[in-house]
Formats: sequence, structure tokens, C-alpha cells
Amino acid sequence: MIELRPFAGLGHANHGWLDANHHFSFADYYNPARMQWGPLRVWNDDTIAPKSGFPPHPHRDMEIITYVRTGAITHKDSLGNTGRTAAGDVQVMSAGEGITHAEYNLEDEVTTLFQIWIQPTTRGGAPSWGAKQFPRGERAGQMVVLASGYGDDTDALPIRTEGRVLGATIRAGESVDYPLGAQRKGYLVSAKGRIEVNGIAAQPRDGVAIAEEENLRITALDDAEIVLVETA
Repeated sequence: MIELRPFAGLGHANHGWLDANHHFSFADYYNPARMQWGPLRVWNDDTIAPKSGFPPHPHRDMEIITYVRTGAITHKDSLGNTGRTAAGDVQVMSAGEGITHAEYNLEDEVTTLFQIWIQPTTRGGAPSWGAKQFPRGERAGQMVVLASGYGDDTDALPIRTEGRVLGATIRAGESVDYPLGAQRKGYLVSAKGRIEVNGIAAQPRDGVAIAEEENLRITALDDAEIVLVETA
């Protein structure tokens, strides 16, 4: 089962400094049919104006993955962590029993990103933060695990859930296969470029909700950059 969720039909809120599109119910956007997809609770497509951002605010019991598409985001939190995550790279915050953080675009250009929230397998625990570079060239023509709750994915950022966040870049006319498994759920978005997922066409920034599909074939109609969340 593959359900296309066009970008034009997503929840939307423009706060001036932040232009946000919501794949799932979030803040003032409520859609009872789009509360979550398995433990995937939030997928926000954010555009953040230069020299602006999110002031300090708290989280708990959530795995928060930020995939930067253009520009960069600078993180500060109550644990003393600070770091700048640039385009193509990923940061993960495990909120655990509670953490306060701020996220700012300190650049002179607009920053665009996907922020993804996945519910943890167990509640509580010490909070943590980490970031890692994932060069786009190293993802060419293959799925690379960016964040994972499985110990075998040693090159990925750790998250506390039975799932993975993966990325790939695909040249126009080429395909990438991924063995999702019929018992798993997937949610896929192309950051850029038109794609087909098992023959279903999707435009850039459309959501593709996937269930009961043993294997995925993602074909790029343009040069494409994709992000996939796989969960139980």
C-alpha cells in the first residue's frame, strides 16, 4: 500500500521568520487522519529566515532528527552542547527525561530542513545530542543509514526506537532498491527531484506513506535527493 500525500495538501503555517509545512498534525494543524505513521509522529518541512530561529524550549520522550537541506542550523541545549549542522548533514536529539534547546539560523541565507520526530521505544533516560556529516556524494546511488536504533548500524547516529532514517541521492533515470519488509512502515520524501516509488509518481516534498510493501524501488525522474523513515 502506497499513499501519496501531495505537498500542496500538507498543513501550513507562515510565521514570517518560519514557513512551516506539516506532514502530520502539529501545533494548530489538526488532521485526525494524519496523526502519525507507526511511531513516526512529526515530519515538518521548514524554511527559516536568516538570523532567526527557535528560542529555548523543552522536549521530552521524543527522538528528534534534523536533516538540513540548504543553509545551516546552530544548536544549543541545556546539557551544554552546541554545534552547527550544514546542508546534507544530520543532527539527532534524544529528549529522554527532558532537555531544553534552541535552534537558530545564524547564516546570511535561508535555511531549509526536515525535522522528524519519532516516538522512542521506552520513555525516560538521559537526554543526548549528536551531529554527523553525511556527504551527498557518498550517498550516490545507494541508501545510507543516517540514524538508527539498531546497534549493527555503526556509522549512523543513534536513536532510541526500532527504526532507521535513511538517505540517498539518485541520478535521473536511475533506481535504488530497498528491502523494507511487509511488516514495516515507511515514509519517504524527496527533498528535490521528481521520483517514482514502486511506480507511484511523487513530486518534490510530497509525502509517500508506505505499508505492506516487501521491497521498494525508488526511481529518479530528475536528479533526486530522498529521505526515508523506516519503523516497526
